[in-house]
Amino acid sequence: MGTVVENPAVGDAEALPTLEERRALIERVAASEQFSRSTRLRDFLLYVGKQSLKEGCPEIHEQEIGARVFGRPASYDRSADNIVRVNATELRKRIESYFESTGVNEPLLFEIPRGGYRLVFRRRLAQQSAVGVQVQAESAREITPVGDTTSRQDSRKLRHLRRLVWPLVSISLALACVALYVQNRSLLKALYPWDGQPALTAFWSSFLDPHRQTDLVLSDDSASVVEDITGNPLTLGDYISRGFIQQIQSSNMSADRKEDVNQVLRHNLVTFGAVRAAQSLLGEIPANYPHYLTLARYFTADEIKRDNVILIGGKKAVPWDDLFDDQLNFVTDYDYTHAVAIVRNRHPRPGEQAVYFDSAASATIAYLPNLSHTGSIVLIAGTDSDATGAAAAFLSSEIQMQNLLNTFGAKRFPYFEVLLKTSRLSGTFFDAQLVAYRTYPNLH
Repeated sequence: MGTVVENPAVGDAEALPTLEERRALIERVAASEQFSRSTRLRDFLLYVGKQSLKEGCPEIHEQEIGARVFGRPASYDRSADNIVRVNATELRKRIESYFESTGVNEPLLFEIPRGGYRLVFRRRLAQQSAVGVQVQAESAREITPVGDTTSRQDSRKLRHLRRLVWPLVSISLALACVALYVQNRSLLKALYPWDGQPALTAFWSSFLDPHRQTDLVLSDDSASVVEDITGNPLTLGDYISRGFIQQIQSSNMSADRKEDVNQVLRHNLVTFGAVRAAQSLLGEIPANYPHYLTLARYFTADEIKRDNVILIGGKKAVPWDDLFDDQLNFVTDYDYTHAVAIVRNRHPRPGEQAVYFDSAASATIAYLPNLSHTGSIVLIAGTDSDATGAAAAFLSSEIQMQNLLNTFGAKRFPYFEVLLKTSRLSGTFFDAQLVAYRTYPNLH
């Protein structure tokens, strides 16, 4: 049998799990709450599980998983793209979480030992019953013999002790009630984040779908740094195929610069502004709605067609923005000649500029249908990462969103684009003002 079974009980005919037992266990884990919000990790588990159940299964290789599960080319460069290793770490955590919670009573366990991707099964050791410790309470009533002075004194002490205990019990109960109230408020906030905020409810309830996964895609700032090093923009096609890596290696760039590019691509660089933006937006997604946080580097074309998507960052760090470029009026771009971030206004209206530099406008938000028109997409981009964070905060502000709805003169949010000017205080963005907008009600 290709799958290793650890610690079988000697002489126990049931020690070796059957093929059906192992298959059923894999399916239960994959269908559990731990994997309900991550299609990617569920597919990962089902693939390595299926391979592990094959008779005489050889070792499952990272390259194979990258191609079969994550859609990478069969010969992709694993040193520059560590998607399998990153997801394997999370997969191991979720498997462990299942057997410690939902599957705590599973008689059969499995794990994926580090250094490989094949499932290893073992029987759960019999749990030892905890020996209960019985504590006999002292009787609340004591019979005090008549004339026994010592007993009467003990009785008075006991009554005094009772008078002290009741206030302590009352305080403890009050604190417990406060803790439960705070916990309940936190749970309600997680389930109903827009409660009492009509503008946020109008937008987020329209964008989100409890039956469709929402993907929050963080910028790949490694790609942005590579563009800075080479001085050339990165196309989406080259980004997906990783063809730009071969182009750089075959160019006349110096060996030192090529090594710089390799070092940058071995790391997943994300700016603080993008992380702060994701934090703001995650707070608007109810806890029971399926959602997934990932990097642009690990995102796929199937997901952008199938899911609701939030792309966080300009196309220099999120090449996926290119898919919607022809639909946008306001485009956050990069002027390679002057090495400065700008916002282009493709069809200026009276009083609007054709090009905005950072001092005039610094962030854009677009709310559009996804590629298959089965869901929606939000694109958030700033002239730098702090401006991106400010734009995300705009979408999380009841006041800002209510003002925007009033500006549109509508009761519900149409598809739209907005151009924002963000204000700074000590280098940190803290406010965003509307500069220009476009609405697309016919796209609904």
